[in-house]
Amino acid sequence: MIWLAGFALLCAAVPALLFLVNLLAYRPPSPAGRADKASAVLIPARDEAGKIEMTVRAALGSGADQVIVLDDGSSDGTAGIVRQIAREVPRLRLLSGEPLPAGWCGKNFACAQLAAAATAPVLIFVDADVQLAPGSAVPLAGYLEQSGAQLASGVPHEITLTFSEQLLIPLIHFLLLGFLPLHRMRRTLHPAYGAGCGQLFVADAAAYRACGGHGAIRARIHEGLWLPKKFREHGFATDLFDATALATCRMYQTNGEVWRGLAKNTHEGLGAPGVIFPMTLLLLCGQVLPFLLVIAPVTSSVRLLAALAGVFVLFPRLIAALLFRQTWTGVILHPGAIVALLGIQWFGLVRFLRGRPAVWKGRAYPVRGRETLD
Repeated sequence: MIWLAGFALLCAAVPALLFLVNLLAYRPPSPAGRADKASAVLIPARDEAGKIEMTVRAALGSGADQVIVLDDGSSDGTAGIVRQIAREVPRLRLLSGEPLPAGWCGKNFACAQLAAAATAPVLIFVDADVQLAPGSAVPLAGYLEQSGAQLASGVPHEITLTFSEQLLIPLIHFLLLGFLPLHRMRRTLHPAYGAGCGQLFVADAAAYRACGGHGAIRARIHEGLWLPKKFREHGFATDLFDATALATCRMYQTNGEVWRGLAKNTHEGLGAPGVIFPMTLLLLCGQVLPFLLVIAPVTSSVRLLAALAGVFVLFPRLIAALLFRQTWTGVILHPGAIVALLGIQWFGLVRFLRGRPAVWKGRAYPVRGRETLD
């Protein structure tokens, strides 16, 4: 048992220490940063009538030179709301999305149309549930110049209200900072180090078009992972920044949406067949096992090692809750959050192996044959 406790301690300590090191590199864009290039905020929207006005007005207040919204076949009043605002603000443009072609995911096709319509040299892609902070377009665009990257991404301040949101959404920061070495990411262009948050991307328009943009990943659901990889395949640098003060997002509204939303792209990320087995072992041993050993009938030495591992587990979560304004539910129930996350990943893998489609926004996306980029 002492060896098991030692292994649990190792599996807990490595991501915890990497998390702390990464905090030195994961910084917000400088508020004093200036962007010499014009920017366009691009918003794909499908059935977002309840959110789109706040998102559009926030984008208009961000200081961007242009705001373009694409109505992706909405069946509610999304287009009408945007059209009304456009009558007041000439900088706002509404596009009607073309029918979705075979082989494309809806969001990728919408973003490709938005990018084609934009004339600004800096493209800021935001989801329809992301509200940019006032004046944020300047530091966002300026970050490309500061970092030397051609694509950058940040995790907004995530609003979490339901139990599932509070349990699972904060794991975005934990997984990103605990398992991706940011200093190494910035020293190499290897695609394996490509990562981002699909809620917010800032791209150099010329580099975006040179690598094919969203058209190069048309069949991928997890564009937050695959768009940076595609940039890196073409020799362009990608980077990550803290967007907590620059944007706000509420990803999902219900417990059911959390499950479906996180499950839709698992087979392209943590739940991929070649990834899920080692990650399950690492996460269970490092994030769950220490707490089981603490309450198990074991020797004092085993319990001491397990308790130390538990400290390594919870310390990064405590720091993240303070820095990124997360609720304490996910911190207190962290082992349960890990088990729930892995459950979603295995559900996605089983669905993938059975050839069952992922369904989102009323569209079904078959998963077989998606392993290779076009």
